[in-house]
Amino acid sequence: MCRYVTRYRREKAGTIQSPRLVQVEVTGATRISSALTVLLAGGRRIEVNRGFDAGTLRQLVTVLEQA
Repeated sequence: MCRYVTRYRREKAGTIQSPRLVQVEVTGATRISSALTVLLAGGRRIEVNRGFDAGTLRQLVTVLEQA
C-alpha cells in the first residue's frame, strides 16, 4: 500500500520518470541448460538432458556411491 501512496505523490508532484531503454549486446556462446543438475561435494556436478537413459544414470550413481 505504501508503494502506491509514494507513487501517487510522485506523480502528483511531477517527479516520476518514465522508464528508459538500455541497449545491450549478447556475446559469446549460448549454453542450453540441463534438464537436471546435481551438485556434489568439491564442486563436482552431474548434468543430464531431457531424454537421458535412466539405467545409465542409475549405474553411474551406484559407482559414485561406492567410490
